[in-house]
Amino acid sequence: MASKVKGSRTERELVHLFNKTGDWSAIRVAGSGLTKDPNPDVLAGNIKRHLAIECKSIKTTSKYLYPEDVKQIEDFANKFGAEPWIAIRFNHKGWYFLKTEDLKKTKSSNLVINVELAEEKGLKFEELIKEGETNAEHNKI
Repeated sequence: MASKVKGSRTERELVHLFNKTGDWSAIRVAGSGLTKDPNPDVLAGNIKRHLAIECKSIKTTSKYLYPEDVKQIEDFANKFGAEPWIAIRFNHKGWYFLKTEDLKKTKSSNLVINVELAEEKGLKFEELIKEGETNAEHNKI
């Protein structure tokens, strides 16, 4: 399957996961990787939180990222008032969500996510949508 087709399919899958919760809404930012403007692949949110998500889906056990691409997502999220996240789906393991600061730096100064890092630092979808609920309820005015 072509990389762009697979990427679009997995982005739509993630949007569907958020939308079927009943508490979250999400949209796919079509063509997000084709413009010079920094855009996430998916925007998701509820009454308490807003997420700017860069999606990756891979067959292997590691995905390398350029630091400047991650910085663009962070910059967008800061301007938009959202949390920057990297979502990665390893075949047969499901989705993991990592904060951008949890990505591992390589010797060549790129960033990498592997299965071990995702399992150690990442959140599964159910954990992500519940994270922050206690703090949000506590801080509610």
